[in-house]
Amino acid sequence: MTTILLMYLLVGVVAGILAGLLGIGGGLVIVPMLVLCFSWVNIPDTMTMHLALGTSLASIMFTSVSSFWAHHQRGAVHWDVVKKIVIGIFTGTFIGSCIAAQLSTRFLKGFFVVFLYYVAVQMLINKKPKPSRHIPGYPAMFGVGNVIGAVSSLVGIGGGTLSVPFMVWCNMAVHHAIGTSAAIGFPIAIAGTIGYIYNGWSVPDLPPHCLGYIYLPALLGIVVASVFTAPLGVRLAHSLPVDRLKQIFAVLLMGVGTRMLITIL
Repeated sequence: MTTILLMYLLVGVVAGILAGLLGIGGGLVIVPMLVLCFSWVNIPDTMTMHLALGTSLASIMFTSVSSFWAHHQRGAVHWDVVKKIVIGIFTGTFIGSCIAAQLSTRFLKGFFVVFLYYVAVQMLINKKPKPSRHIPGYPAMFGVGNVIGAVSSLVGIGGGTLSVPFMVWCNMAVHHAIGTSAAIGFPIAIAGTIGYIYNGWSVPDLPPHCLGYIYLPALLGIVVASVFTAPLGVRLAHSLPVDRLKQIFAVLLMGVGTRMLITIL
């Protein structure tokens, strides 16, 4: 049990640093690591992915606050953009969590693997979207928010892998896009957490210490570590070659995706 708790803390350390450094909310690491941890504590495979996704989004509620506040203090959060997109984020994320609850673990793992490979390739080629326009108005942002929220709920992330490229495409500086993405991760996490609690509330035979599809021991360990390490990630984002770090992280994602793919086949 001590080893598992230490593992949850380690997941939180990694998630917090990545949230601040790359603006990705840490979910890309939290989900596969939780799936591994849950297999060690004999949680049935049919619910490991749902619990990992729900717990990941719940942890991002805390990680994103610490991260976006640190970015806000550096003037890197565009609150006008957050206000435009937040309603779409809420609806898309909640609907996405309801859809995920009806899908099998095998399908969710496959979708997650495809998404990991997509993110890894984007990081490796480092193709930046051409900043060819400005942030659109409320109707378009509602649609964008729904897409980002729905995908985020299906893979348990704070949406940074989608929102950061979108905002850079809309002529926002990269560091500001990361900071704003961290703020957008908060409503994603709230809506996703509510959705996974609601959809898992009446599911029979969940393991002890669950709140719907939120596994509380893992959530506690991740939150305790990540809240303290997210500001460190923010400081590193403003001082380290982020592009090089993304390439290294991309290789790690491919390895994680391949391992998860093997468990499906």
